[in-house]
Amino acid sequence: MRTAHSALSVFDGTALRAGHVLLIEDGRVAAVLPEEELPSGVTVIDHAAGVLMPGFVDLQVNGGGGVMLNDDPSVATMARIAEAHAGLGTTSLLPTLITDTEDVTAAAIEAAAVAVSVGVPGVAGLHLEGPHLSAARKGAHDPALIRPMTARDLDRICEAAAILPVLMVTVAPESVTPEQIAAMAAAGAVVSLGHSNTDYQTAMEAAEAGARCVTHLFNAMSPLTSRAPGLVGAALAHGELAAGLIADGVHVHPVTLSAALRGKRGPAGIFLVTDAMATAGSGIEGFMLNGRQVRRGAGRLTLEDGTLAGADLEMAGAMRLIWQLDFGMETALAMATSVPAGVIGQAGRLGCLAPGTAADFVVLGPDFAVVSVWRGGERLGD
Repeated sequence: MRTAHSALSVFDGTALRAGHVLLIEDGRVAAVLPEEELPSGVTVIDHAAGVLMPGFVDLQVNGGGGVMLNDDPSVATMARIAEAHAGLGTTSLLPTLITDTEDVTAAAIEAAAVAVSVGVPGVAGLHLEGPHLSAARKGAHDPALIRPMTARDLDRICEAAAILPVLMVTVAPESVTPEQIAAMAAAGAVVSLGHSNTDYQTAMEAAEAGARCVTHLFNAMSPLTSRAPGLVGAALAHGELAAGLIADGVHVHPVTLSAALRGKRGPAGIFLVTDAMATAGSGIEGFMLNGRQVRRGAGRLTLEDGTLAGADLEMAGAMRLIWQLDFGMETALAMATSVPAGVIGQAGRLGCLAPGTAADFVVLGPDFAVVSVWRGGERLGD
């Protein structure tokens, strides 16, 4: 069965195309083509002044739908988180495990492998954010669980990278060696640097060893100063380091965010993450994180001492902020779709509307409001 979706414009992951339609056949993208080239007899669904774009790709999702992955690292939890975020426009994500015990980490890896194998919608792999971080830049992570990487830890990560389509691992250079970074990268893991007080030179050496990303740029890391560029400086200066960014106006000041986008050396770019917690897609006002209360209020999530604990952010809001900073619609949309897909080696499969890909897309209305979400060519909620 073939259907076509028309709107003010279609963003295919690279460019906004006015006067084009999205042609879908049997749940997959058949083409993005000019309206005048649409075959006759195809049913057209008109989204009027909306913008059609690929479903969002979020590489850092700790929770959603009222649950956290750490509390129950199971297939059911991953499915619930993915479904909550699908309603917000994210059709591909990495469930993210915050620093925890060896047993919880092993359970999360096993659950992700099963979730991917049985085709849980939206689960693209796994992100292990810790425990091999720096206590000096712990953020909301439990310092009692932070520790250096052992040979056993390395073996577990390399084995997981072999069975998962995507495994992202956030580590601090203080807790891993360049040889361990190289081994993880060689096994297929996307090694990201974060929660680190490392100096610039050490961060650059970690990148040369195989690290390819930086986790939530500016947050929980050594800053860029006049004589010490830190991890922030390395992220901006190294052309092969991509960087996730929490664009909620709380974690990073808009002026700082703008400067980073203008100063980032390529070809690797900056992409958007939500760093979402249990509150995403739910009405709850708080939850527990490693035995500590996290409160929701004023657009932020905090521990009792005021430490930020993840973000109360939807991807559409992050894109809106990028656009408001005058970086253009295409840049804003790409930062939530094709750029993160490329970081995890899924360019051409996720974050784009290319022939043969799953027809997972979002209809955006005025001011970046999510009007509807479609998965496999079917509208969610119908």
